Amino acid sequence: MVLRLVAAFSIALILDVFIHLRWVWVWAATYAALQFVELGGALWVRHRSDQVQAVWRRLTVTALPLLTSTVFGYLSLPLFGSEARFAPTLGAMLLAGALLNVVVINGSRRTAIISAATPYVLYLLIVPFVARAANPGSPLANALWFGALLLIATVTIAAHTLHTALRAAAKAKDEAERRRHEAEEAVAAKSAFVAMISHELRTPISAIMAGADRLRSDVPDAKSKVQAQLIADAGGMMRGLLNDLLDFSRLEAGRMSVEGAPFNLRQTIADTVRLWRPEAMRKGLRLRVKGASALPRWVVGDAMRLRQVLNNLLSNALKFTTRGEITVVLRSDIEQSTVRLSIDVADTGPGIPEAALSRLFTPFEQLSDAIARHHGGSGLGLVISRELARLMGGDLLASSPSGQGARFTFSAKLETAEAPANAPATPPIVDLRVLVVDDHLVNRRALELVLQPFGVRATLAESADQALELLQTEAFDVVLMDVYMPGMDGRAATQVLRASSGPNRDIPVIAVTASAAPKDWDSFAAAGMNDHVSKPIDPFELYAALARASSTGKPDVHARTTA
Repeated sequence: MVLRLVAAFSIALILDVFIHLRWVWVWAATYAALQFVELGGALWVRHRSDQVQAVWRRLTVTALPLLTSTVFGYLSLPLFGSEARFAPTLGAMLLAGALLNVVVINGSRRTAIISAATPYVLYLLIVPFVARAANPGSPLANALWFGALLLIATVTIAAHTLHTALRAAAKAKDEAERRRHEAEEAVAAKSAFVAMISHELRTPISAIMAGADRLRSDVPDAKSKVQAQLIADAGGMMRGLLNDLLDFSRLEAGRMSVEGAPFNLRQTIADTVRLWRPEAMRKGLRLRVKGASALPRWVVGDAMRLRQVLNNLLSNALKFTTRGEITVVLRSDIEQSTVRLSIDVADTGPGIPEAALSRLFTPFEQLSDAIARHHGGSGLGLVISRELARLMGGDLLASSPSGQGARFTFSAKLETAEAPANAPATPPIVDLRVLVVDDHLVNRRALELVLQPFGVRATLAESADQALELLQTEAFDVVLMDVYMPGMDGRAATQVLRASSGPNRDIPVIAVTASAAPKDWDSFAAAGMNDHVSKPIDPFELYAALARASSTGKPDVHARTTA
């Protein structure tokens, strides 16, 4: 509307100044009045019934465009009939511009285009008569017929082309939207499938690892111990691959997060490196650490995720290095309370081809089929490590100087922290009475195997209903409650227990779950659960959770162990 008013009054001013057409202000005022009528009608009809609004919509694409175009285009007639030089040119420019404006503004609305363009087309057909009347002896007056018809044909073709383009764009947009919905549904289905499979896989992995640990401690001969260790190593590999898939699914869904808790940075890095020294010695490699003494001791961050990234980088370095050494260079820059940590892991292996560096952080990507067959792996470790680094306020970069192996630089942003007060000694859990609730026989037996070396007395229940019956009649110290069970799940069972008046109403309940999402942990706390342990069961994690339960009775659901 503003553009139309500016154009109309600019035309009126020019014609008044240069051709002295005083009545042109009446034309401009009439055109402006129609614009305000259209605006006022739109404001008035906004709060009326749907039927009134439907009538107004029909008016805005039929009657109103016809009326405003009739008024605006009328000015071309006196211009073509004027004796002033270039006045007919201005008239032609006015009609041509008005027609193009109609096509562009109305787009694919054919009814509005026809309604608004009809007066301009009629004026173009009348113009030759006006020109001949004003210039009876001019032979070029007859040529106006050709110009008018050519302009009408050009605008018609432009309108058709624009309409076709807009329809194609709308169709492409609808197709893109449909494909987006399909992609979102596929991602949701994949996430649900991964979650279901991970839950099902954690059950046999838990049994494999628990059985292997028990067998390794019970069998007397060395050969059997080696076989048990082989089973445990295979279970550990399966758990690592499964954790990579779950972490990647969480990253895709935007549900990956890092925590902030005080931890000993030097000790965490030292413990992580120490785990890989036997593997380095077995391959005849030297594993060196530089700069550890310059690091701050206590910081706030996610120790588990930091270890995960460092473990992945060391694993890759050991995997691809056959001779020489692996060097871990540690640096930190402290500014006020912020610690900018940098860890370089460099090896003397074959390095990474420059063409492959761009594919290094691509999901499921291996540098070659030979590497995939020889070393295995999911091709997700570096992708997950880079995303974790970015979640920690840093990044993960790779370089491979010619003939000098590969170098990975991990950075993260931490906060300085005070050393915590000495924690009390971990209480013993011998003779603790524990109720194990799980619908899967393999899970119950796996938990029982893990608990036996602790001296814990375990009672097994195969459903939430059976567990609630036992809790009404017998006294227990702790409940290990599976979260996802058919019928009544673990959260509902805990809520029923908390609402009961039995002897175990306030007993610590530890959730046993394959989920690692913070929102799920919050739901456990809301249901009355006190702590959680993840499947496959880590004996150290389970021991720490039982120790917290026996010492406080109500441990924090977000407590994490660094065992």
